[in-house]
Amino acid sequence: MAWCLPLLVAVLAGFAVSLAGATDHIVGANHGWNPNIDYSLWSGNQTFYVGDLISFRYQKGTHNVFEVNQTGYDNCTMAGVAGNWTSGKDFIPLNEPRRYYFICGNGLCQAGMKVAITVHPLKHNATGDGAKSHGGSGARGRRRSGRHCAVIDLLRLFLEELKNIVCV
Repeated sequence: MAWCLPLLVAVLAGFAVSLAGATDHIVGANHGWNPNIDYSLWSGNQTFYVGDLISFRYQKGTHNVFEVNQTGYDNCTMAGVAGNWTSGKDFIPLNEPRRYYFICGNGLCQAGMKVAITVHPLKHNATGDGAKSHGGSGARGRRRSGRHCAVIDLLRLFLEELKNIVCV
């Protein structure tokens, strides 16, 4: 029974490696999160999927990132704040298929520091051909295929059963 935890950790580490195919979308690519940049143009050239990350790179203390609702986005206000990041290197997981709205809360939203994105459900396809998406500045991320998703689902079931059998 003492080997239960190390075994589960090893299996979970393998599982985590399989999820490494998520794309990190760097807002503004090499321009980062700064005023007077057309983030609508940038986001229009991206395809976001559940499991991807959106990351904001900026000078800490000068800018920040707030997730707001559509009203907050449209009016550059703090309406519907759902998150606040201030590190200067913020990595935000996109866990749900929906519309996300981000603004700078330091009064620079009116200068263009806002971005809206649409996150799509992860596509499962039987051919094994995964769609690719761009992470900005030419970076490419692997997209998990339908076959890959099935393996992940089976791994989850296996881990649950293993935990129930071995760790009880």
